[in-house]
Amino acid sequence: MDVVEAIRQRKSIRGFKPDTVPEETLREIMEIALRAPSWANTQPWEFAIVRGEKLEEIRQAFVEKAQATEPTNPDLAAPAGFPEPFDSRRRAVGRKLFEIMGIGREDREKRAWWGLQGLKLFEAPVVIYIYTDRAFYSQEGGLNVWPVFDCGLVAENIMLLAVEYGLGTIPAIQAVMYPDVLRNVLGIPDTKLIVLGIAIGYPDPESPTDRFNSERESLDQVARWHGFD
Repeated sequence: MDVVEAIRQRKSIRGFKPDTVPEETLREIMEIALRAPSWANTQPWEFAIVRGEKLEEIRQAFVEKAQATEPTNPDLAAPAGFPEPFDSRRRAVGRKLFEIMGIGREDREKRAWWGLQGLKLFEAPVVIYIYTDRAFYSQEGGLNVWPVFDCGLVAENIMLLAVEYGLGTIPAIQAVMYPDVLRNVLGIPDTKLIVLGIAIGYPDPESPTDRFNSERESLDQVARWHGFD
């Protein structure tokens, strides 16, 4: 599969088969993904690749905290708000997903259930947690956002490579909403900034959500061309 086809096929998967992903496959994906670019080749990313009992422990702890209405506290704060046009795009995705799943606007019980599925990473058999050095991010005089940007580059490599192996992924802030749980279960020190989790596994063709493709704005709406007259 060439890179163009991988980009076209990649989408966020919210329904996974229970089948495990072989360690050899994950190693191949991760080793190739490390070819991602970074500022001055600093390669600021680190990973925790988790499955089995450890992952179930994390899932259960996340659900318990959510059910106890414990506030989330990700290392990278979620946006305080979504001005336009970003809010419209965000709402459109949620509205379409609920429509596909048959969840009505007033169905609070099912909406709450769906929120828990997100915290459980949709029962994916493996989650790849990405983190970076906190001291490299928080520096005297302000934030150095580039290690986080670079983590995004390696994350995209992982997700595109997953397509080649017949796997699906979803990058999710929900995976790192309670970083204290991750530090406790995985032994990640406070000196590390936990950036993102990528759920990875084999897509479930029976899941209605996996037939959903989010829309993209047209190129002409987001790009301005200069010097091409």
